[in-house]
Amino acid sequence: MQKGTFYLYFKDKYDIRNRLIAHKSSQLFMQAHEALSHENLTEFDDRLIFIMNYALDSLATNKGLLSFIYKDLSWAVFKKALNTNVSNSDDEFGTIYNKMLEESGHKFKDPEVMLFLIIELVGSTGYSAIMYNDPVSLEELKPHLEQTVRGIIRNYIVE
Repeated sequence: MQKGTFYLYFKDKYDIRNRLIAHKSSQLFMQAHEALSHENLTEFDDRLIFIMNYALDSLATNKGLLSFIYKDLSWAVFKKALNTNVSNSDDEFGTIYNKMLEESGHKFKDPEVMLFLIIELVGSTGYSAIMYNDPVSLEELKPHLEQTVRGIIRNYIVE
């Protein structure tokens, strides 16, 4: 591919990096969703925590991918990942998230903000635990994350 042809598909080198991050993030969440489909979890918070733990465990075994995704992962890039099909046969993770919300039996205020807070919390604390065991190991952190994520979800349920 010549340089001129390259720019028919991508605006610049940052565009290709962002698309790669979106693609790899989307792949990870789709793998987590596939694994979730084999579990008997019906509650929204249990399902979201399963996906969180799956993603964290996957990234813990692939620190290179974690560094690549986390270093340049912004909410805008993550939103693109939510709306990126990994393959033509897959649903977007954003569609799956909305379906999970609908199936929960609850109404949520600002579900995008809720997801943003959870992603930022899990991403930054998980990164520190996986890469540096700081302030604790990932396994020690998980119960704290689970409790906090459940609290965030509870705070966004409309009574």
